[in-house]
Amino acid sequence: APAYGFSNDAFASGNQVPHGYPQHAPGAYQGVAGAGNLGAGAPPGFAAPPIQNQPVMMERTIWMPIPPSIPNCPPGLEYLTQIDQILIHQQIELLEILSGFETNNKYEIKNTLGQRVYFAAEDNDCCTRNCCGPSRPFTLRIIDNLGHEVITLQRPLRCSSCCFPCCLQELEVQAPPGTPVGYVVQNWHPCLPKFTIQDARRMDILKISGPCVVCSCCEDINFEVKSVDETATVGRISKQWTGFVKEAFTDADNFGITFPGDLDVKMKAVMIGACFLIDFMFFEHAGDKNQRTGVWQ
Repeated sequence: APAYGFSNDAFASGNQVPHGYPQHAPGAYQGVAGAGNLGAGAPPGFAAPPIQNQPVMMERTIWMPIPPSIPNCPPGLEYLTQIDQILIHQQIELLEILSGFETNNKYEIKNTLGQRVYFAAEDNDCCTRNCCGPSRPFTLRIIDNLGHEVITLQRPLRCSSCCFPCCLQELEVQAPPGTPVGYVVQNWHPCLPKFTIQDARRMDILKISGPCVVCSCCEDINFEVKSVDETATVGRISKQWTGFVKEAFTDADNFGITFPGDLDVKMKAVMIGACFLIDFMFFEHAGDKNQRTGVWQ
């Protein structure tokens, strides 16, 4: 069945969470093209053995192989134990381009091999999207390749300008849904976009610092992930340059996230949440007069 909160028509064909996806055990053969030929030529009475640990291909989408469960790891975050880099691609919405009507954002989250790890979709109402714009509160649901919601991001309505230091941005990360594992908190600074990554007990774990002017031409924009004392850089969130046409006429962005491979998977999930918060704060109105260029706006 579709994940909670989504109807079957909420996703465009070819970019959807697989509806009716078979609930195979991890590692079992999972519907790669050519499955009908596996038993061809086998001797009578013998069944073709299953192909183990193969990536899933549903409607031209290749999913990352399902990892085995890990003790004390929130269900669905096992994927993050195997990777130290994540690529996030926002999908282009034709209705939004043609009409200017703000639609719910959708993202593919992939590993460096191009295999989809998660699919993320904003769950918001029409009035909030179009009245509040990129400052809108939202719930963003992140779904694995079995259609299970494994991470929920919740952003309340807050200010983001340094002129309002008492009501800056915050994002709560839940994994599984309903269980907070961390927070992304904007820190006041007169010039730089700064954030703190906190665990479930509100203890500071990492810091994020961006450039003074959050715009560029023909190059990536980097937000450095640092230790709590900001003396060592341990990762990076990069808004990747996607070309003049796409940058000028759409707000569909590409991001890359790097983090230590041995970082707690819960903090990796919070870093993914930080990337989405940065996208909404600075890049949701790409190419128009409403595009933010810093924390003073």
